[in-house]
Order: sequence, then C-alpha cells, then structure tokens
Amino acid sequence: MNTVTLSTKYQLVIPKEVRNRLGIEVGQKFQIIEYGDRIELVPVKEMKALRGFVKGITTSVKRERERI
Repeated sequence: MNTVTLSTKYQLVIPKEVRNRLGIEVGQKFQIIEYGDRIELVPVKEMKALRGFVKGITTSVKRERERI
C-alpha cells in the first residue's frame, strides 16, 4: 500500500507506480467524491475515450415506450 503526505499547499503526489499503472498524465482532471471520512479521486475521461467500454452488454432489455 502506498501512502502520501499532504503538503502545506494541500497538494498530494500520486506515486509513480500508481500513475504508470493507471495511465495518469500531467494535466489529468479528477472528480473528487466524499464517502463519509474517505476521499476518492476518479479520473475524468473524454467521451471519445469511453467509446466501447461496455462492449458485450446486452441491449435486449425491454424498455418503456417513452425511452425508445
């Protein structure tokens, strides 16, 4: 497990191993989500990058008329 320290400017450094594994680059934006006493950083991706991420999902679900 990696640990980081909050700087006097309230900044955190993401360890290199984590950045490499997740493909995080300079300028990457994150959404911050609070869960009780926990903080999660979720990388914000462009819509183009999300294309095909649910490959194989079934689309045969019966839908309501208004949603067709």
